[in-house]
Amino acid sequence: MKLLLSFALLFSFPALAQDAASEQAQSTAQHAIALHGTPKYPADFTHLDYTNPDAPKGGTLKMGTIGSFDSLNPFIVKGTPAAGMNFLRSGFVYQSLMQNSWDEPFTLYGILAESIEVSPERDWVAFNLRPEAKWSDGKPVTADDVVWTFNTLVEDGQPFFKAYYGDVKSVTAQSPQRVMFEFSVKGNAELPLIVAEMAILPKHFWADKEFNKTSLDVPLGSGPYVVSKVDAGRSVEYARDPNWWGKDLPFFQGFYNFDRIEFDYYRDENVALEAFLANEYDVKIENTAKLWESAYNIPALKDGTLIKEEIENARPAGMQGFAFNTRRDIFKDEAVREALNYAFDFEWSNKQFAYGAYVRTDSYFENSELASAGLPEGDELALLERLKAAHPSAVPDEVFTQTYTNPKTNGSGNARGNLRKAMDILDKAGWALGEDGIRSKDGVRLEFEILDSSPMFERWVLPFVKNLERIGVKANLRVVDTAQYQNRLNAFDYDMTILAFGQSDSPGNEQRDYWNSEKAGIEGSKNYLGIQNPAIDQIVEELIVTKSREDLITHIHALDRILLAGHYVIPMWHYNKWRIAYWNHIKHPDTLSGISPLISDTWWNVQ
Repeated sequence: MKLLLSFALLFSFPALAQDAASEQAQSTAQHAIALHGTPKYPADFTHLDYTNPDAPKGGTLKMGTIGSFDSLNPFIVKGTPAAGMNFLRSGFVYQSLMQNSWDEPFTLYGILAESIEVSPERDWVAFNLRPEAKWSDGKPVTADDVVWTFNTLVEDGQPFFKAYYGDVKSVTAQSPQRVMFEFSVKGNAELPLIVAEMAILPKHFWADKEFNKTSLDVPLGSGPYVVSKVDAGRSVEYARDPNWWGKDLPFFQGFYNFDRIEFDYYRDENVALEAFLANEYDVKIENTAKLWESAYNIPALKDGTLIKEEIENARPAGMQGFAFNTRRDIFKDEAVREALNYAFDFEWSNKQFAYGAYVRTDSYFENSELASAGLPEGDELALLERLKAAHPSAVPDEVFTQTYTNPKTNGSGNARGNLRKAMDILDKAGWALGEDGIRSKDGVRLEFEILDSSPMFERWVLPFVKNLERIGVKANLRVVDTAQYQNRLNAFDYDMTILAFGQSDSPGNEQRDYWNSEKAGIEGSKNYLGIQNPAIDQIVEELIVTKSREDLITHIHALDRILLAGHYVIPMWHYNKWRIAYWNHIKHPDTLSGISPLISDTWWNVQ
């Protein structure tokens, strides 16, 4: 069959000619693909290890979320999409060509595509679509849908897509069930995988619609659920499609067990917690240590109706912190950014607000082997020296001589030593204390706004603001609604905000959107910090074409060190466990993935 297809392609597309036919002959159709190494699950696997293939189907899962929404289109910058509407990878409504498993490094298994073929030089990838793959209206998923999706996302979707797929040269439907992506570079090992993760959209559905405008029209997808009810800004409901084409795939055995999944929106975290404790929704992941210790001690916990679990995970924690917008004049000064870290008394706040449960974060890739540690040596040292030679001012000297550490206090609330250090840094940088108690330099006052969308951080922020005042810095906390916050974030309209930079176990092309210089000026990109550093640009480009796990780790360690040395954030904290509370009519598999609890995907209702 493969040989006949190759001859058909040669005669149907003469421009591909002999070289393309030769390359395709060298490639092998695979059920799965791993970035490095080999897939864990063989072609004849029956189910994933972190699911219960015998889980009963039925019932409703009720979930709570914060804020509001005004769109069912998650692929564009405009609007706030409803919970459950993923813009990347497989989800409730949309499926991707392939999907990652959650118990191994970056590895994908065929979903819409039954197989993948990659050229030896990784300068093209082809997908063979499943003939049984259908949209929820019964029409087949075709290669034309894939081509249309790619072009539409790059042209009209979030800026993320243009960056993420930046090395794709062309996409061609070679037959109704075969599509090829050609790349402008060779050796980008991750590119075939990130193309495979793209959620595929139905071309015929969008033929008479404007893709780049927000809409609450019910979308058409190929996933296990359809949008069944929408109450704009308040709730959204998904109903399981009994005719879903993918229900018998081995990958999905034990998946999508609820007949309905409902998301109710709440004004803030306090209201959401009260609703959960009143049994108005089923599962809550608690991110606040103080609430976990005190708020859940209700009679239902004692009689077993409510269950609390702390489950260890192996998920890279990434970086959460007070994020500087370095586009602002005051934060272009690295000394200011460094000094302000000394005003954040983490140890006291952790004791006061989190029962000492949190660990201070000191890496952008925390809780993983990707986090830098100690001083650089071996291949990492050689890489940093090469970068320093090419970009002398972009690689700080301290990456060679110092291990990044956050300022520490004794937790007593008396942070005089750190505050003196902060004032000394600011004095040396020329920020003089004025008669009004606020520092200034060249006529610019050292004052700014801390923007956030959740009042939950207020108790952490206000002591920080008070310490800033003691060193001659004026800061104000401003909490806005979710939609306004997202709009301001997209437009880089903030001085400082609280951000979490999530990371996978296999960072790659998405790092361009986070850190690359050209993204600093593109509204809607994820370069929220405004970083423009040629050494970081070079690391990211080299990272993308690494050929081994060891080389990838070397580049990530170097990237981590330069980011930390730049003082672009004031690191906050992380916790390597999930705190999950749920009512006892909900159950989960005995073994959970260490990367995600996959509540809506793999849990089930026992009633």
